[in-house]
Amino acid sequence: MAGAAPAAAGVAGADRPGRLGIGIGWRHELDLSIARLPGVDWVEVVAENLHAGHLPETLVALRDKGIPVLPHAVSLSLGGAEPLDTVRVEQLAEVTRELGAPMASDHVCFVRAGGLDSGHLMPLPRTREALDVLVDNVKLAQSIVDVPFALENIAAVLDWPDAEFSESEFLRELTDRTGCLLIIDVANLYANARNLGTDPERFLDEIPWERLAYTHMAGGVERDGVYHDTHAHPVVPEVLDLLRELRRRTEPPGVLLERDDDYPPDSELAAELAALREAVSP
Repeated sequence: MAGAAPAAAGVAGADRPGRLGIGIGWRHELDLSIARLPGVDWVEVVAENLHAGHLPETLVALRDKGIPVLPHAVSLSLGGAEPLDTVRVEQLAEVTRELGAPMASDHVCFVRAGGLDSGHLMPLPRTREALDVLVDNVKLAQSIVDVPFALENIAAVLDWPDAEFSESEFLRELTDRTGCLLIIDVANLYANARNLGTDPERFLDEIPWERLAYTHMAGGVERDGVYHDTHAHPVVPEVLDLLRELRRRTEPPGVLLERDDDYPPDSELAAELAALREAVSP
């Protein structure tokens, strides 16, 4: 693996956490299943679903057993042109501290504009101006959260015109200027390849792997020629193949299975976790 890129001076969160292993997204619907599943090394939880001082008992039990619990935000809108809502960041920081989490995260996106909420993770224009806004907001978020902070690539519903960077170039500039880490969502890479015609292998060749925190995996389904990243279906073989391509380039510190709807029996979840472990084995 290549040596780490120098982090910006004074930026919190420049160091990667240790090896995580194979994990699963914690959801209330899966809380009892996760406690029973073999081979769950860690969990990730949507930060906005938690309140410091009132954590779910099953999540506290995992934390107290020494299983890392990592908060993952979805509402910071770090790429938005409006001033960063620091109240949301402070809530993330409080939850992170109570969980004793080694890092926190959100997405390379915006979710609000003009006082309206999109209800969806919206892609950023890959321009110098948009990058400057994102960098400033990430630095402010890092100063509040005060642990290593990671950003995830998203499945885009559109590609803005007049891009000045490829997605991998945009993420490299972001990491160089902020010292942030990256969560690479392999299912999102596949969705973008199918729907927007992007080249996932070129992305994998160009990404700064020294900044990798962990990877996401999720299922989806094709309808009417469009691939939907549903998080409600099994991981398709093509996404597993793309994870193997990633593994040829680096050893991911962690791999997380996301499931947000139509929850299957424990046996099916266990089989998916085993498939992820096999895909990244040496």
